[in-house]
Order: sequence, then C-alpha cells, then structure tokens
Amino acid sequence: MNDSRSEIQQTIASINEAWRSGHVDAMAPYLHPDIVMKFPKFAGEVAGKEHLIAGFKEFSANAQVIEYTESDQQIDIAGNCAVVSFRFDMLYERAKYRERSKGRDLWVFQRESDRWVAVWRTMVDLSEAREQKQHPFGIDGPTGAK
Repeated sequence: MNDSRSEIQQTIASINEAWRSGHVDAMAPYLHPDIVMKFPKFAGEVAGKEHLIAGFKEFSANAQVIEYTESDQQIDIAGNCAVVSFRFDMLYERAKYRERSKGRDLWVFQRESDRWVAVWRTMVDLSEAREQKQHPFGIDGPTGAK
C-alpha cells in the first residue's frame, strides 16, 4: 500500500504541476477519458477529459496565480480505488478582479493496470472573496475621473 500511496501522491503532484506551470495538456495521461468534475455545491458538471482540460486551459490563459498553497493531504485506498483530498489556498488575478479561493480539492482515482488515473473531482468547503482591481494611480475609467 505504501507503493500505491507514493504513486498516488506523484500522480496528484503531476496533475497540479501541469496546470500551475501552464502545461495543462501534461495532465492528460493522469485523467480517465470519462472523468467527471462536479462544480462546487454540485451546481453542474464537466464530463470528459477534453472538457476538463479545456477548463484548466481557460483558467491558465485568463488568470495569474499569485499565491498557492496546499496542506492536509489525505489519501484513502480501498482495492483499486483511491480518494485524495487536500486543502488549498489560492490568490489569483484576472483582468478585472482579484480573488482568494480556499477549500478542499477532492479527487477519486482508479487503478488501471500499471497506473492511477483520476475519474472524479470536486471542491468542497469552498470560500471565495473577490475584490475589484484598482488602477495603480487611483484613476477610474478612461477619462481619469475619480
């Protein structure tokens, strides 16, 4: 089981490194073709590897991660199934706003011959705080009016 635990830790680290480094396609070998991601509070879903990767690409293209930390990683293994969860705290910036997102990322993996692949994901205990970006000189709009 320790070998499986190490393999799973490496798999989730590779997935996170792929999106954080902007090389989102590098996560493809770690995702099942039919992976499902449930949105927070189960408000919708993305189904399929291509769609999940597209969502990560959109985020990577339109947001700059300023801070990102993970903690409290937990791995539970039962046969050919594993559940991985960890707390995250991320500050990122888009064109018009900055947002702090905190919560727990939860992934389900299945063993396929010689590797672990992600089959399901969601985020729980999510809290988000958004603030509008300010012009560096305190100027609002194209006229420069305050």
